[in-house]
Amino acid sequence: MSDSVPALDGFEHTTFSHEGKTRDVYRTGSGPAVIVIAEIPGITPKVAEFGRKVADLGCTAVLPRLFGVPGKPVSAASVGQTFGPACVSREFTCFATRKTSPVTVWLRALARQMHGECGGPGVGAVGMCFTGGFALAMMVDDILLAPVLSQPSLPLPITKGHRRDLGISDEDLARVKERCATEADLCVLGLRFTHDRNVPPERFQRLREELGDKFVAVELDSSPGNPHGHPRSAHSVLTNHLDDRPGTPTRDALDQVLELFRSRLLTNA
Repeated sequence: MSDSVPALDGFEHTTFSHEGKTRDVYRTGSGPAVIVIAEIPGITPKVAEFGRKVADLGCTAVLPRLFGVPGKPVSAASVGQTFGPACVSREFTCFATRKTSPVTVWLRALARQMHGECGGPGVGAVGMCFTGGFALAMMVDDILLAPVLSQPSLPLPITKGHRRDLGISDEDLARVKERCATEADLCVLGLRFTHDRNVPPERFQRLREELGDKFVAVELDSSPGNPHGHPRSAHSVLTNHLDDRPGTPTRDALDQVLELFRSRLLTNA
């Protein structure tokens, strides 16, 4: 059941526990699992809508609650109420460089559990904004076959070093690079708007340097006067700033994400 939250109609509400930490999980659909890790302020109606698109593809969309009130729309108040506590939480690495956020250990355990329940060759994962880089860290496990980094914003781009940092430890990055070097079909998909200050171009450049052609960058023009009408402040590629009309750059980016899940997870479809 969805606990009578209209935005989550059709989602089953469960919980998952690992190493003493229990969190709510919302899921819909059937087939191989895709872990949809919400951006701040949480599982908004737009995030739930993206989850339904994943389910329509033939996958199980799995939305863990890391923060916020599930189903609550985005507002300045909800962002403020969520951002501060998340920044000081020990679960999220917001300021340190060369460090993986501890919450990714729980997310990896959830992915393993969902793989066991949902089947398929592996799982997919998409992080957004605050959680954007988490799918990269989850790649230390072989079952993560389709990682998507949508506007990865951690660590916060305070200094030049922060701007190039990937929010992952050296050890975890070495494992990701090993997988990219040895698994022919593996790729990491990254999404950002070109003028998004929270996701500096240096971060994507670092991903290119580390992962080579296994990193596929989708960078959407948000420069002043761009032909697509993207505001300079555009940030959330798959949710708040998605123009879902066919032929738009954001719709093309969405289709590219869904195609990655289809090609990597629905091998018998």
